[in-house]
Amino acid sequence: MVTSEVFLFFNVTRKGRVPVLAQLHVGVAAQRLQKAMDAVQRGRPRHRHSGNDEARRPIHLAGAQETRGARMGRAESLEGKMSAQDPSDLWSRSDGEAELLQDLGWYHGNLTRHAAEALLLSNGCDGSYLLRDSNERTGLYSLSVRAKDSVKHFHVEYTGYSFKFGFNEFSCLKDFVKHFANQPLIGSETGTLIVLKHPYPRKVEEPSIYESVRVHTAMQTGRTESDLVPTAPSLGTKEGYLTKQGGLVKTWKTRWFTLHRNELKYFKDQMSPEPIRILDLTECSAVQFDYSQERVNCFCLVFPFRTFYLCAKTGVEADEWIKILRWKLSQIRKQLDQGEGTIRSRSFIFK
Repeated sequence: MVTSEVFLFFNVTRKGRVPVLAQLHVGVAAQRLQKAMDAVQRGRPRHRHSGNDEARRPIHLAGAQETRGARMGRAESLEGKMSAQDPSDLWSRSDGEAELLQDLGWYHGNLTRHAAEALLLSNGCDGSYLLRDSNERTGLYSLSVRAKDSVKHFHVEYTGYSFKFGFNEFSCLKDFVKHFANQPLIGSETGTLIVLKHPYPRKVEEPSIYESVRVHTAMQTGRTESDLVPTAPSLGTKEGYLTKQGGLVKTWKTRWFTLHRNELKYFKDQMSPEPIRILDLTECSAVQFDYSQERVNCFCLVFPFRTFYLCAKTGVEADEWIKILRWKLSQIRKQLDQGEGTIRSRSFIFK
């Protein structure tokens, strides 16, 4: 009886199913076997079995328990691996066959926002794009897209079973890529439309050519390693139409604005090659919402020589402009503070 129940457990586990009923059979078999062994030790066996049968029973049960433990251990191990698996490894094709996100030629992994803008602005063109990890949280990605003079960033979210981009939801990576193969048209709050035409590759052919050092010397300036402060202007680009108030004549006109490095330029329209004016943000002291004008969604930039009043079409768009401009000013101040710290340390050295 014990042996048949134990082998029933083997048959169940061999098919890959471990129901509660099979587990109960094993428990009952173990109790009966223990009672039989106790009876043998007392010299009063309940049933007549040969010595070989009695010797084999614990082996069958131990084998069943060991098999059950091993299978459960492997199942727990597999479950742990699946729960700890990176979301980028879970993008799959509709046929159920695993397909890693790393196999996508225009997925750039943990490329930073700054590096993505540098790549697309220097080596991309209008409509170039790439996919990268977002620095906000796991499972969130960023699609960086080159517009005319700026780079826009859009969220792509992995929900655990689908991928959301804009108003669309895709059940697998194959459908997501197919959507981009059809050159989708996307627009943002600024009203600009971009056709996604050119995926920017992660791997680019590079020449293995290096220059030879012919002259190598150093100026004895007294500088130390503390003076080696790495600095670079933040890219943080943005562009779009804003309505601007005139300087002398207080009329409102729509102009095309572009933000690149520390310069805010405005043009007559999007197609104009030359800007009407270039504003140096290193001279700007504040960016803030403005309620003094009889218009909504207005904000102003305060310069020593003038305050510029600008209005966006929506409150969301105005908020985006204010956030990016304030961030620019904070970066400029940070660089100025670092420069002043370096100057003070130098003056201390030469005293």
